[in-house]
Amino acid sequence: MLSVEIASRMLGFTKRKVDADGRLQPGPFGAYVLHELINSGGMADIWLATNGQQGTCAIRCLHTGNRFDLTARKRFVRGCKVLAGLHQHEHIIGYLDHGKVDGVHYLAMEYIEGANLKLLMAQADPLLEQYLGNILIEAAIALEHVHESGFMHLDFKPENIVLSRGGSLRLLDFDLALPRPEFARKLSSNPGTPAYMSPEQLLREPVDHRADIFAFGATAYELVTFRKPFPADSADEVLRRQLDRSLDFLPPRSVNEAVPLALERIILKCLDRDPNRRYPFMSVLVRDLQLALYV
Repeated sequence: MLSVEIASRMLGFTKRKVDADGRLQPGPFGAYVLHELINSGGMADIWLATNGQQGTCAIRCLHTGNRFDLTARKRFVRGCKVLAGLHQHEHIIGYLDHGKVDGVHYLAMEYIEGANLKLLMAQADPLLEQYLGNILIEAAIALEHVHESGFMHLDFKPENIVLSRGGSLRLLDFDLALPRPEFARKLSSNPGTPAYMSPEQLLREPVDHRADIFAFGATAYELVTFRKPFPADSADEVLRRQLDRSLDFLPPRSVNEAVPLALERIILKCLDRDPNRRYPFMSVLVRDLQLALYV
């Protein structure tokens, strides 16, 4: 009879390596091999990895410190399942599989050689100016697909949008995604990044897909001005600035006169404090962006 170790090696599974703090190290990870840590967030690390059948991919691993955090684990697994259901779209990160290796939850996904928009803005990367129209439209199309697939993303922001060196865009990180309700409803919890959250989210009022439309507006504003629309150090201050636009709110063209007037109108409509005055659906927003940007 084969030993467990020999049988595992024949099947391509070998025990993972960890450091003294329990963090993953380069080396075998189930059916994959981890090569390089390429990003580390508050909840998970992302590794460049390879697999015999699928070639190069990215592996997102839940931090070992979160393995006993029921909320973090639930969100991570839910995000994996949401992505599995809607990834077959050119602007959604590709899904390969998800599961556990030695108790570590992971998501295997498409590897994109590039960077997220937050990093590109910090570097003032020329790719942003070169592909700005495409970025805005493709990000909107990705969000439209999420909504039409029956979900709200609820964490739409530059950090969760990756741009390849060739200008191809992918939306990722669906940990906070929830089913899109027929009517706005209160959420049982209120996670997210305040700078991109809508007033109704920050006020703990009923929420629907139009919260994502506000987040799109905040992201678009930042992309064309390199500043957040409601800069603040706390969620309460963000909300105060959202509700009282006299507190130093500047329309995009006041910051960057090169922004087309039609695009400014689109962004301001997305950022309306009243969800009923925002775009009703992403499909209408996509249409207006295409008309405004001639892309």
